Amino acid sequence: MSEQEIRVPDLGGADEVEITDILVKAGDKVEAEDAILEVESDKASVELPSPGAGTVKSISVKVGDKVREGDLVGYLDSEGGSASQEPPGSEPEEPAAKSADKEPAEEADDKGADRATDDKETLETVHVPDLGGAENVPVVEILVRPGDTVAVDDPLVSVESDKATMEIPSPYAGTVKSVSVKDGDTVNAGDALLQLSVSGAGGKAADSQKPAEQATEEKPKPTESAAAESGKAPAPERPAAKSSSADAPSQPSQPGTKVHAGPAVRKLAREFGVELGQVRGSGPSRRIVKEDVQAFVKQQLQEGPATGTASSGGGSGIPPVKLPDFSQFGEVERQPMSGLAKATADAMQRSWLNVPHVTQFDQADITEMEAFRKSLKAEAEKRGLKITPMPFLLKALAHALKQYPQFNVSLDMAKQEKIQKHYIHIGIAVDTPAGLVVPVIRNVDQKGIWELTQDAHELAEKARNKKLTREDMSGACTTITSLGGIGGTAFTPIVNAPEVAILGVSKAAMQPMWDGQAFQPRLMLPLSMSYDHRAVNGADAARFTTLLSQLLGDMRQLLL
Repeated sequence: MSEQEIRVPDLGGADEVEITDILVKAGDKVEAEDAILEVESDKASVELPSPGAGTVKSISVKVGDKVREGDLVGYLDSEGGSASQEPPGSEPEEPAAKSADKEPAEEADDKGADRATDDKETLETVHVPDLGGAENVPVVEILVRPGDTVAVDDPLVSVESDKATMEIPSPYAGTVKSVSVKDGDTVNAGDALLQLSVSGAGGKAADSQKPAEQATEEKPKPTESAAAESGKAPAPERPAAKSSSADAPSQPSQPGTKVHAGPAVRKLAREFGVELGQVRGSGPSRRIVKEDVQAFVKQQLQEGPATGTASSGGGSGIPPVKLPDFSQFGEVERQPMSGLAKATADAMQRSWLNVPHVTQFDQADITEMEAFRKSLKAEAEKRGLKITPMPFLLKALAHALKQYPQFNVSLDMAKQEKIQKHYIHIGIAVDTPAGLVVPVIRNVDQKGIWELTQDAHELAEKARNKKLTREDMSGACTTITSLGGIGGTAFTPIVNAPEVAILGVSKAAMQPMWDGQAFQPRLMLPLSMSYDHRAVNGADAARFTTLLSQLLGDMRQLLL
């Protein structure tokens, strides 16, 4: 045996931490990565692992002590010393701590190192994997097309259940030959998605691909001929060392702790949009393997977002609302939220938490506009349409967006960039029995009143009949939400991020307005425009609603 120092490892940027528990004592036998101490920073509690296998000789700290990275906390009589001190005939055993850092080996595995290089190409069919029990899941986006070259784990198709959206990764590296599905199709586990032309090496990449920890642990055993050439007997097969925590259920990593996962696993997590800190690791020393990420995604598909996310009332560090037992006050009934209701709730809370909202209120005199609209009723009936104020609102809003392009942007805060849009698509909120949906009318600035009336009518019908496609509901620059047919004098609509503005319209009412000589009855339309204060300042918002009011007051200005 040789004496080995036990020192405090990298603390993830924490300067000083407090020892909250000592998990071993002198004389205890430990394996590599077994927990020695438990420390606590201002962010998380962390267990400090043993640097190797052996017997604890002494611990030089006590509960309550403060330690820093590199501080000596004890000594270990390590078993076998270094790899160079191993007796002949035994296979060096590397500590699990080192295997966690063997990213070059994993990268070599990812690139197909040590695999057969057979050049023969085969045609492989990619099937839908296990969807966590979800059935008839719609395909929302095809991410590849015939002729595209893909690597292992590249996303192929995006599907959406009523609880979550996920991308299906490629199990092979190769070239897309044909795609068997299209946007809007519904698929189940086992259905064929597409066909890939896979070379011998690429075909074996998916089959032989192993989690990184297996690649580092399952080393090839020396053959008898190799042993004969080296003059050594073949190393006897030994059982892998077990961590003392192996029998305990693995828990998700706490915020602030280091996550053990290789490059291939991290890539897969990025493609699924999974935060590795929330995944339970099943590998050695709680190392996260691909199967852990896939199991996490299945769980999300089955259960929806985890507790503490926006859907549960939490998010951005805000604790969820604790509900009392309402049955103590009277009779209650629990009803499940529909998929649309959950999606709407998540989107609204996400926007409210991330967008600094300001609402500008104004009103437009639409007396003349209403008279003009009513004069068109006979023509509308001939066309089989019902003309409402909506096409006039769309036309005026499109003109205002051209005059004030700062309202036709989206913000990329990660890259600190503003995305200016040179098209004008406007969403219209439609109230349906299933909930609120927002179909999008495209190129509003290029269409006349009759064409906009037709588009609005068709999209509203599709919304009520649940026939809207993904394309029908995407690409809006801004949104109009109207409560004019119901009532109210004003409200504060929530911006539908990544848009930066939304126009709310309330019920028009006759009001006495002063014309300089006397009060005149005028039909006034309340406008409520919420905007993202990061993209739009208050002065521009006031100018925007003023222009909008002027346009609605005299639609002839659109001809100028």
